[in-house]
Amino acid sequence: MTQAAHGTSARVATRRDPSARQAIVVACVAMTVIMLLDLMDGRLGLLYSVGFVLIVITVPLSVDVRALFSAGVFPPALLIVSLLAVCLFDASSIQVEGMAKDAGTIARLIAATIDHGLTLLIGHGIALGIIALRIIGAPAR
Repeated sequence: MTQAAHGTSARVATRRDPSARQAIVVACVAMTVIMLLDLMDGRLGLLYSVGFVLIVITVPLSVDVRALFSAGVFPPALLIVSLLAVCLFDASSIQVEGMAKDAGTIARLIAATIDHGLTLLIGHGIALGIIALRIIGAPAR
């Protein structure tokens, strides 16, 4: 009787974990909200960086262990796509020292990616560490 109840609760707990697709969609919506809030002052700043790190840490914590691959490749894609969106819709908010005022979209994207490289390194590094710990701590099948 106890084993049957335990098996049922394990299945219910697993069902509550979002799929990788659901977690990524929620993360993209959250990143959009953070970008919009941060762009209110006319440039990307600390809010974008902190929000990015928190989002890429949350994704591997929320998905099932079998869906961790998507969470592992997600951070660089999120950074590049979010910066591309900023470059396309509000290019003047990308302000990198030494960049020409009339730089094109690709130049702004490259400059912004380099400028936020430390943010990517920190966020992706922590996310990969969390993924490794979740894989090590996962029960054997």
